[in-house]
Amino acid sequence: MAALGDRGTVTEASGFNPEEDAQKIYGAMKGAGTDEAAIIEILAHRTIAQRQRIKEAFKQSVGKELVDNFKSELTGNFEKVVVGLMMPAPVYDAYELKNAIKGAGTEEACLIDILASRSNSEIKDIVVTYKKEYSKSLEDDVCDDTSGMFQRVLVSLLTAGRDESTKVDDALAAQDAKDIYEAGEARWGTDEVKFLTVLCVRNRNHLIQVFKEYQKIAGRSIQDSIKREMSGCLEDVFLAIVQCMINKPAFFAERLYKSMKGLGTTDSVLIRIMVSRAEIDMLDIKSEFLKMYGKTLHSFIKGDTSGDYRKILLELCGGEK
Repeated sequence: MAALGDRGTVTEASGFNPEEDAQKIYGAMKGAGTDEAAIIEILAHRTIAQRQRIKEAFKQSVGKELVDNFKSELTGNFEKVVVGLMMPAPVYDAYELKNAIKGAGTEEACLIDILASRSNSEIKDIVVTYKKEYSKSLEDDVCDDTSGMFQRVLVSLLTAGRDESTKVDDALAAQDAKDIYEAGEARWGTDEVKFLTVLCVRNRNHLIQVFKEYQKIAGRSIQDSIKREMSGCLEDVFLAIVQCMINKPAFFAERLYKSMKGLGTTDSVLIRIMVSRAEIDMLDIKSEFLKMYGKTLHSFIKGDTSGDYRKILLELCGGEK
């Protein structure tokens, strides 16, 4: 499971009693109709670890799987949020990746969001969990569903081999910046492998230095060059890696904004980020959102979605400020 961040909006409930919570949830679903407010009040204010204990208590006292109960009693986006909240972090990521890959077409945005933003240990956990849950290799499934350089970038990220030290080699950073420049802006056509070698392997501090050096050489940011040199999913994945290295909460803030802006809401993106980041860095995401868009994330969610789905996301958001 991902390490708990101290920047989450969801924190451990004090005086936690899993048996009592299990009984309240059972009561909320018993008989005609479901008391969604009671479910929200409990699940949005318990950590993933606490929800696992509620699951166990429910099974002991009711003799049924809690998630199965939710699936039979709830519907639509509210069901998706609730079921997602009941999964440990690597299980939820594996589940989202599986849904992004299976069926006709692939939701590339999901592959990018998860694989570009997770640490080595998180990716290793996802790979192991995926195999256990679906009896298939995540890499094989990704390779079956993607192609070309985009596929190669995802496979590189799946190896979870990024240097995670804090060491910066100034000479190497200058060389990396020069190599990327010569592989893109300085030539006809783009040598994407050079971008992959640097962006998928080097540590965060080193890459920040590379990006500064690149700006000096190219006279523009690495992001601008990626947008000029590439397109489609390859552009998206390289931009995501760069943005996550520079400021991960800002990356998620932008994804949330785009999921709600314009015509309709991209529910899958909105749900995935709110569920997966609530316990880790939602406070930072909210802060970046306000800085970037001049509005609170809370007000954006409130204005863009409706029903119980909206209510539970607002609770995960942790209030207006």
